[in-house]
Amino acid sequence: MRRAGAALALALALSGCGLRPLYSGGTQSPVVRTLGSVEVAPIPGRAGWLVRNALVDRLGAGGTSAPRYRLEVELDDNIEGFGVRTDNAVTRERRTLRARYRLVDDSQGGVLLDATAGSDAGIDVVGSEYATIAAEQTAQERLALEVADQIMARIALYASRTPGASAAPAPGGK
Repeated sequence: MRRAGAALALALALSGCGLRPLYSGGTQSPVVRTLGSVEVAPIPGRAGWLVRNALVDRLGAGGTSAPRYRLEVELDDNIEGFGVRTDNAVTRERRTLRARYRLVDDSQGGVLLDATAGSDAGIDVVGSEYATIAAEQTAQERLALEVADQIMARIALYASRTPGASAAPAPGGK
């Protein structure tokens, strides 16, 4: 009896929290239509290629013949050594990937969203140079996916909070 009462109280508490799904409405939801009308501009470098591919995969095809929005991304990919032994050999590295991105309305040229995303990873430097390079590349791939996920979440949130984002967004709105 107590468990049923606790479950009922929890269900009532969750229903009043104000959460609502971003993608409610399926393929016709404003968020899905907005994401489907975003074109990702080329991003230079290997990290740029990884982030752009992840973004293109996540955006999907919304059925829009001509993209309405352009996503411009600038990356800063950095590796620094911070674990140093007494013989001055680096034993640990930190790789950071930071992105500044802008969602631009192609029809009006206004910047709708201007934000940043980023993540970092620790890398052990081992005796094998091949293993260290492989670890650095794996970290870069993982960071690119994390940054792309952060960008997608922010664009989806923008689309859900902006009335008519997929139809006619307000110029200069953030």
